[in-house]
Amino acid sequence: MEVNPLSVILVKSDSKGDRLLFRYPYNVLPPCETNRQKVRKSPYSLPSNAEDLQSTASQTSNIYQGNLSGFTDDVLSTLFAVKQELCNRKFELKVNDVRFVSHPTLMQPKKDEQKSFILVNIVFALHAQASYSIVKCYYELSKRLGIALFYEENRAGYLSDEMKLMVKTHDEVATIAEQGGSNGITPKVPSVFDLVLERSSLAQCLKTIYHDLCTTGLLNVTINQWVTLSFCLPQKAHQFHKKGFIVEPEAIDRCLESLKPYHGMLLLVDPSELLDCFPPSGARMLIQLIEVYNPLKSLQNMATDADLAIEHVYQLVGHLVYWAKATIIYPLCETNVYVIAPDAPLHIHSPLVEKFKLKFPRMSLFEVISDFSLPTSIGHLTTPLQPPARQGRLAEMVLWMLQHHLLMQLHTYVQFMPTEHGEPPEEVPEDQQTEFDAADNSISPDDDLHAGSLLSMSSQPMPVPNTSRRSLTDEHFSESILDDSTVFENIAAPPSSSHKSNYSTTQSVSLSTDAGESLGSAEDEEKIKELLMAFNEPERSAVRQVPASANIEDLALMVKLYQAGYFKGNHHLEEIIYFENLRRSQLLQLLDKFKDVLIIYETEDPAIANLYTQT
Repeated sequence: MEVNPLSVILVKSDSKGDRLLFRYPYNVLPPCETNRQKVRKSPYSLPSNAEDLQSTASQTSNIYQGNLSGFTDDVLSTLFAVKQELCNRKFELKVNDVRFVSHPTLMQPKKDEQKSFILVNIVFALHAQASYSIVKCYYELSKRLGIALFYEENRAGYLSDEMKLMVKTHDEVATIAEQGGSNGITPKVPSVFDLVLERSSLAQCLKTIYHDLCTTGLLNVTINQWVTLSFCLPQKAHQFHKKGFIVEPEAIDRCLESLKPYHGMLLLVDPSELLDCFPPSGARMLIQLIEVYNPLKSLQNMATDADLAIEHVYQLVGHLVYWAKATIIYPLCETNVYVIAPDAPLHIHSPLVEKFKLKFPRMSLFEVISDFSLPTSIGHLTTPLQPPARQGRLAEMVLWMLQHHLLMQLHTYVQFMPTEHGEPPEEVPEDQQTEFDAADNSISPDDDLHAGSLLSMSSQPMPVPNTSRRSLTDEHFSESILDDSTVFENIAAPPSSSHKSNYSTTQSVSLSTDAGESLGSAEDEEKIKELLMAFNEPERSAVRQVPASANIEDLALMVKLYQAGYFKGNHHLEEIIYFENLRRSQLLQLLDKFKDVLIIYETEDPAIANLYTQT
């Protein structure tokens, strides 16, 4: 998609009529147009607007060598000297394969006592297939130029003076041509637009705007040495770092809306070069941010070091990203995983190969980047035995490759995916539990063997109640224990009273310990069941089968993250760690424990993917 303008046109309309004052470029004509001009009978004959419009409509293309062609000055003047009803709003016109866009501005001359109005229209000619966002950007530029001229006209009458100068130059050239024709000699008429460009500062400004749009997409011009106009065409500006890659403003807006405190910033230009672009008193906060800039720091840390609010940092970073001066990354660390970008320009004739060699002598770009053919973390490429200088060198090379969009970072995402039909947890069946209670009730007082068996079984964990309230089975079982213990004491009473006292004391201690363990187990199981209620029945069964679900702390953290929506594949580990204040090792251990119901995969962060890959 072509984003460069075909031409920039300046048209005025006032009480003296409408006129095209300047256009740039102005010396490009197709061969057919050149031949048609040669057959004119007189050099000062006036063309017919109807004939020109008809010839223009008969053409299938009005683009020649990347510039506007096939339109005479009179035709363009007629098209863009619009009525007052169409002023101060968007004007858009499509003719063949050219789309014209502008913002006609109506103003009152400062030095005119008759209080008449003048219309100035700065028109940009674009390719007809230009996207909506490109057309919108050029319209915004035309609108800003109109506002700047409106301000300077009210302040110093700048536009009126420039218009008079241009009209005077047009009249001089027409006079020269007319005088030469009257003598029967074909005069050497100078180009009217060459003279206008030489004399008018406004024409020079429009020429600068055209060239800046075609080269960098960044404008920084001063009108009448008073009003500074800054503008960025992001579709062009971001191609400086990745040729042919168009970043739409909507993609930048989506990225900035997803900006989080844990994100980082990577400058695409040298910080000293960036500081030279700022006015001394116009960007104090931005200078503070650049002074503490470090790709190893998060935005939150840089905001703290610069003593700025995080909201202000977001706005500053947004400006730098929009103007292609910075990009969004995750702060560089050993756990970051990188892989070669799918559209990285790594052919053998790539200019980045020599550029990398100049930046890092005795190093080969292909050799270094081959380590990232598969997703690899920086920690895997370094060892504790390596000197710090070598580790720092690796970090610099990774940052350089990120600046030139050769690498992209992969993040780990988690998706909760339980089995489709989970088996219920292994519990004591109710029929067995009822039979067990019935057997307790059927113990005979005359059978001390059964009583001894009962005591031995009472030390084992009891079936867990299904609700927080004790069931009838549990109450019945407790009563049977008391009854049977009394029976056992009466039947197996030893002859010595001291023996009886010691045995009874030991038995009561054993029973109280067993009851405490059963109570603690019941409370834990009850908490587990309450936590599992966060899942539906199939999910609950699958999670219950995971051994780690028996640990209340692990299950509680698992449920907390699940309810927060972190296990839907929309949040990577770094985001979970930041917002939940977790250690990385703690989160990784949890994911490993519940790996039976979780799917873990790596992909790029969609919040910043549009700044790296073409969609």
